[in-house]
Amino acid sequence: MTTRLIGGRVIDPASGFDGVADVCLADGQILAVGRAPRGFKARKEIDISGLIVAPGLVDLGSHLREPGYEHKATIASEARAALAGGFTTLCATPDTQPILYNPAVAEQIHHCARLARGARVLCLGALTVGLDGEVLAEMHALKAAGCVGVTNLDRTIKDTAVLQHALAYAASAGLAVFLQSEEYWLGRQGHLHEGATSTRLGIPGIPRAAEIIGLHRDLTLIGEAGVRAHLCRLSTAESIRSLNDAKRAGLSVTGDVSLMHLLYTDEDAGGFDANFHLRPPLRERSDRSALRQALRRGQLDAVTAAHEPHDADAKAAPFALTEPGVSTLDTFLPNLLALVAQGAFDLVQAFRAASLAPHQILGLPGGTLTPGANADLCVFDPDAQWEVNADTLQSKGHNTPDLGRSLTGRNVMSFLEGQLVWQARRRP
Repeated sequence: MTTRLIGGRVIDPASGFDGVADVCLADGQILAVGRAPRGFKARKEIDISGLIVAPGLVDLGSHLREPGYEHKATIASEARAALAGGFTTLCATPDTQPILYNPAVAEQIHHCARLARGARVLCLGALTVGLDGEVLAEMHALKAAGCVGVTNLDRTIKDTAVLQHALAYAASAGLAVFLQSEEYWLGRQGHLHEGATSTRLGIPGIPRAAEIIGLHRDLTLIGEAGVRAHLCRLSTAESIRSLNDAKRAGLSVTGDVSLMHLLYTDEDAGGFDANFHLRPPLRERSDRSALRQALRRGQLDAVTAAHEPHDADAKAAPFALTEPGVSTLDTFLPNLLALVAQGAFDLVQAFRAASLAPHQILGLPGGTLTPGANADLCVFDPDAQWEVNADTLQSKGHNTPDLGRSLTGRNVMSFLEGQLVWQARRRP
């Protein structure tokens, strides 16, 4: 199929290009941006004037819930919601039931994803059996089953010797390790950033030191093991400095921040809204400013949706008794555009962090509109206004602080390998 997208504003984070141009697609790839090659004849032409075309978004850690927690969400519901939100690739986390430390679970997830005909779904395997932090998972088998990395999520491995062996094993398997750093004993009883808000609300806090100490431990072991590592959901200014010190020292490390940590602070949880119960917790304004600046300067590699859909009951309890996490696939793009409008970073930088860098972290082609690149694209209307409610949310998870709000910016089309796989019923 040959396709020409006509008259849209093109954002290419790899080249830095930002301008109006046609985009020609052929054989699942970007053929040209601007003037079509001689002899090119599109079988399909789509007028996207007034819209923006950019590489498809990537989430480095989506909790798809299936198998085991289908009352929260399913692979089909979230993979289709992803396409509607402009995502073309999701990394499924291993906290399923059974937990993804067995290759058979990875095969099941891949099978369900193919049937769903939604966004591409990749698997992160468990670093330890049952995510219990005691026995190492069979990482060579997980890689053979198609896992692109291994992680223990936010379930801290308390025994440093176990983590040391796990990193060495992952290195031998050629797998990247996705780590969410936290010192167990400092963070185990907390639910909110340790500060004025947690004190006022009477909620046990998690100090910055929990992340900083955990991160220093992890970086030391990463350097010894020589493993490729990605540090997930960094939340403090000090963590950014540690990450960049490690890069300068030659460690193969990257880091991301969740969009929620760029948008909000612990003060937003002041009304006991459980949708602000996150792990790691939202920090203070100074940390949010440092995270935004780091992303703008390229000191943080990526921004993640960190999508965690929940059923209503999971959030219907006192703050500290609710399950952490927020559903983000539907609202990620408009919130990213809101940060651009506020001057946190520009649109090219936004898509570098939300598409190009995640592709590079996963070792995948894409995230660019350079000729020859995979044609995974989103086309969105930056001016479309819509209300977030049960009818407009595509994800099965409605646990978002945006519920009832009006947002600006919405995806209109999603292309996967050059094929139009999702289109809004009508152009906003």
